[in-house]
Amino acid sequence: MSMQELRKEYENAGIDEAKLPACPIACFRQWFESATEHCPGRWFEPNAMSLATADKGGRPSVRVVLLKEITDTGIQFFTNYESTKGQQLAANPVAAVTMHWPYLGRQVRMIGDVEKTSRDVSEAYFHSRPRGSQIGALASRQSCQVDSRDELDREARELTEKLEGQDVPLPEHWGGYHLVPTEVEFWQGRLDRLHDRIVYSKSERNSCSWEIGRLSP
Repeated sequence: MSMQELRKEYENAGIDEAKLPACPIACFRQWFESATEHCPGRWFEPNAMSLATADKGGRPSVRVVLLKEITDTGIQFFTNYESTKGQQLAANPVAAVTMHWPYLGRQVRMIGDVEKTSRDVSEAYFHSRPRGSQIGALASRQSCQVDSRDELDREARELTEKLEGQDVPLPEHWGGYHLVPTEVEFWQGRLDRLHDRIVYSKSERNSCSWEIGRLSP
């Protein structure tokens, strides 16, 4: 089958602007809850999102990370601060994310400013992770070249033995980020590629309110 033949029709109900909440975070919570409720199986991670960052020169990078918290003002994810994304966010603290739920024919796109979470928030999430993941965060120099898989496994084994019976300390180079959106787009697939695209934009007149508009597909 050629790529030109790969085609899916979307037959979902559309988006009714009259029923949308005034705040995009409230709408996002509703969509995320629906995505979780209708998730087709454990093989699919409804909290997976593509995260795009760029260095000072504008050279972009994108990768998939996991959404870990929805706050009143944005979303949170966690990573190694010394990774490529961490270095780019330090130099250019703006990011874009996209979440895609193909079984609902839905996507959400956010653009906004990014800041580190507090140490307390990072600590609480870090110690909620499986112990192996905590050891892995200590063992990994994320985005740095490693000589072999054996070297990485050996480092993890040594740390496991060294910390037996102890809490795994939160690394200084590891923690959370909070993305506070200035624009959020909700995309719903429709028949004949006449998709619904509803965008919330921070009001220039009032930074606490949002303007809602419809985009052509």
